[in-house]
Amino acid sequence: MRTLVEVVREMGVTDPRLLAAIEATPRRRFVPPRFAASAQFDEPIPIGHGQPTSQPSLVARMIDALRLTGTETVLEIGSGYGYQTALLARMADRVYSLERHADLAEHARANLTAVGVTNVEVLVGDGTAGLLAHAPFDAVIVSAAAPTVPAPLASQLTEGGRLVMPIMGEAADLVTLYTKRQGELARLRLLTPARFVPLIGEHTTAT
Repeated sequence: MRTLVEVVREMGVTDPRLLAAIEATPRRRFVPPRFAASAQFDEPIPIGHGQPTSQPSLVARMIDALRLTGTETVLEIGSGYGYQTALLARMADRVYSLERHADLAEHARANLTAVGVTNVEVLVGDGTAGLLAHAPFDAVIVSAAAPTVPAPLASQLTEGGRLVMPIMGEAADLVTLYTKRQGELARLRLLTPARFVPLIGEHTTAT
């Protein structure tokens, strides 16, 4: 059976820091205990509230597109059980993660603490509003889909920063990479079609 690192590498991810982060982060610690045996497979796993934690290959492709070097402050929308958060923490200087559901945020905090991650703050709140108190952010990653990027997330991104988010499409959600140029969000490229839960909050029309 292939390891998650092997699967991710076969998907085209070559960043040695990201591959090392995946190898060092036990996914079984970031799923409900009854699904621990499934954590070694590249597949989504239910975490409650009708939503899954994404498959590691998709998480890796989204993080890879941010081109993190280790100096960045990152905003994550959708903590879930904290797996993506843990990878981001190993790739960046500081991570702020916003989660709608208080119980999921608590799971994420406990899981991150259990594996020794200390440079993350998991907060409960409306992800569409971002986190103005800690803005601007060098990178933003969103794990839920909306018709467009919420304006607060765009405004809180640094000039030249990168933002990855699934945009709702007719047949699938389109995971899209953006950057900020002269104060405006600019689309760089489509990463992959996928399926995400809708992004819910004050600054989106998704329902």
